[in-house]
Amino acid sequence: MSSFTLEQIAKRVQGRLIGKAEVSVSRVADLRTAAKGDISFLHNPEYAEALACTSASAVLLREDMLPRCSTNAIVVANPYLAYALVAQMLDITPMPATGISPDASIAASAQIGKNVSVGAGAVIGENVVLADDVVIAPNCVLLNGARIGRGSILFPNTTIYHQVVIGEHCRVQSGTVIGSDGFGYAKQNGQWVRIPQTGTVRIGDRVEIGANCTIDRGALSDTVIENGVIIDNLVHIAHNVQLGENVAIAGCSGVAGSAIIERNVTLAGRASVIGHLRVCEGTHITACTLVTKSIMTPGVYSSGTVQQENREWRKSVARFTQLDDMARRLRALEKQLEQLSQEKKS
Repeated sequence: MSSFTLEQIAKRVQGRLIGKAEVSVSRVADLRTAAKGDISFLHNPEYAEALACTSASAVLLREDMLPRCSTNAIVVANPYLAYALVAQMLDITPMPATGISPDASIAASAQIGKNVSVGAGAVIGENVVLADDVVIAPNCVLLNGARIGRGSILFPNTTIYHQVVIGEHCRVQSGTVIGSDGFGYAKQNGQWVRIPQTGTVRIGDRVEIGANCTIDRGALSDTVIENGVIIDNLVHIAHNVQLGENVAIAGCSGVAGSAIIERNVTLAGRASVIGHLRVCEGTHITACTLVTKSIMTPGVYSSGTVQQENREWRKSVARFTQLDDMARRLRALEKQLEQLSQEKKS
């Protein structure tokens, strides 16, 4: 288990240390459950009361919270970001593979870089390229011509289809499938005819993809995911979608075919974007929102309804069906009021 002194941590997070520089910590913990040797953080003022009685060896916090702190402190502008940096320093997640397992199947034509690890049961197909420091966990499958950039990690049971390109320092979690066929069919005499998907998937650098996601290959042009994108678990990205830099997509969301999501857009959980639309840079889509037309002005957009007691919800649903009739009656009343007003003036 790694440990760092508070002096080292303060330097890493560019914070101001208040307390003993030589104290060491080896774990990040919650304020309320932290013990000696742990470091915690306070980002939300609602938890400030826990600050006075925490047993943590140190706390990351803002300047205004310092008077309440009963232990060593590191003052930073953004405690949540500092927490993320410290958590990386103290991360104990083991690498999913070390070295090349004799139980892996690696095609003779595959190109394997320096310091590459391939776990047991993994299958590396013809002409696959694994750059330096790549880690392929057990039971991953990489089909012909796939390319994985330097320092990227594929966790167990990931499947990468043919010709898919993944950039440097990416992380793909277990069960994800990248490059499977998009949903492309034509109809002939009442029967569906499959359209082979001849594009691929191109993923940039520093992209993180959660567990059990599916990212479809392009039908003609490629599906493209640019640098810095983060994707939660159970997300579907359809064929020919383009995700701009630093897009963030939360769990159970879906983006339909040929949609363009510009840079710095965020989609909250269960958000859905219909195909062939564009969502402009900097937009935030809240949970359960269905995007049915392009968004060209940045802002916050919502459509999901919040929970109600069932009896009230049933009344609301009944009123939804009455809205057109109510609108017509309102317009008729407005016209009558306008006529009455004109008659009084005359």
